[in-house]
Amino acid sequence: LNKAKMETRELTEDEAAELAEIRDNVRKIVESLKLDDDFRELEEEKNEEETTEEEETVEETRSIEMQERAAFEAYIRGEINERTGELTPAATSAGAIIPQTIVNYIIKKVYDICPVLDRSQKFNVKGTLEVPYYPYDSNNITVAYKSEFSALTSSSGKFATVELKGFLAGALTKISRSLINNAQFDIVAFVVDEMAYQIARFVEGELLNGTVDKVEGLSGLSNGITTASASAITADEVIQLHDAIKDQFQQNAIWIMSSATRTALRTLKTQDGIYLLNDDISSPFGTTLLGKPVYVSDNMEDIAAGKVVIYYGDMKGLATKFSEEINIEVLR
Repeated sequence: LNKAKMETRELTEDEAAELAEIRDNVRKIVESLKLDDDFRELEEEKNEEETTEEEETVEETRSIEMQERAAFEAYIRGEINERTGELTPAATSAGAIIPQTIVNYIIKKVYDICPVLDRSQKFNVKGTLEVPYYPYDSNNITVAYKSEFSALTSSSGKFATVELKGFLAGALTKISRSLINNAQFDIVAFVVDEMAYQIARFVEGELLNGTVDKVEGLSGLSNGITTASASAITADEVIQLHDAIKDQFQQNAIWIMSSATRTALRTLKTQDGIYLLNDDISSPFGTTLLGKPVYVSDNMEDIAAGKVVIYYGDMKGLATKFSEEINIEVLR
C-alpha cells in the first residue's frame, strides 16, 4: 500500500487481493485474541466460584463437626442441647447414636493402634455376610497332556464360603463427677481416646486369638511351624515359618508377636553371624525380620509350650464386618 502511494498509482489486482487477504487475517487474529480474553475471564470467574464453594463446604463441615461435638459433650455432661437437637436418647436400651464425626475419630484411632484391623478386608453391612473362596482340593480343574481323539475327564471345582456373623460388644468409660462438672476438662477427647484404645485392644485380641462361637480370627489357621523347644525359637524355624507362605502373598506380609518374643528374636543370627532382626528406620515399628515389618502386640502370648507366639502373613486374608452403628448410653 505504501509503495502504491509513493508511486502515486492505484493498487494492482494482485496487490489488492493480497491486501484483502492480510486484512482478513488481521481481523481473525483480533477476534481470536478477543475470544481468548473472554475465555480467560470466564475461567477466572469459574475458579473463583469453585474456591468459594470449597471454602463454604469446608466451613459447613467444620460447623457440623463443632455442633455434633458440642452435642456429644452436652449429652455426656447431662445437659439438654436444644440448639442442635442431636443425641436425644432412643427409646431402646441401645442409647443415643454417636454423631458420625465422633465415630470417625474413634474408628481412625482404632486403625492407627491396631494394624491387624487396618490391614484386614473390612465390610460395613448388616446381617450375615458370606465371603466365597475357592478351595484347592481333589476337585480342582486340572491340565494335563492328552492323546489326540482321546476323551477328556471333566473336573468340577466348587466354591466354599466363610460366614461373617455379627456380635455385640461394648466399652465402659468411667468419668468422675468432678471431671464431668469441670467445664475446662476436654471430656470428648478423653472419651474418644479411652474408647478407641479399649476397642483397639479388644478387636485386635479377637482377630489374633478369637473366641469360641464368636470371632474366629486367626485361631483356625492350620499352616504353621511347631518349634522343637518349648522355651526357644531357632533361626531355622523362623525361616521355615517365613517360607510357609507362597511367594505371591509375601509382598504385604508382616510379623506379629509379643515384646518378649521380639526380644528373644533379636539375638538370633544366621550361620554367617548376621542378625535376623534388623533395625530399620523406614519400617512402621522400626524393626524388620527377613525384610518384613515386625509388629508387637500385647494380645500375643510369650514363648511357652502349646502357645501360638508368632503370626506371619498378609492380613488381607482376614475379613472383618461392622454391622451396626456405634451407640452410647450414659449411666449415672
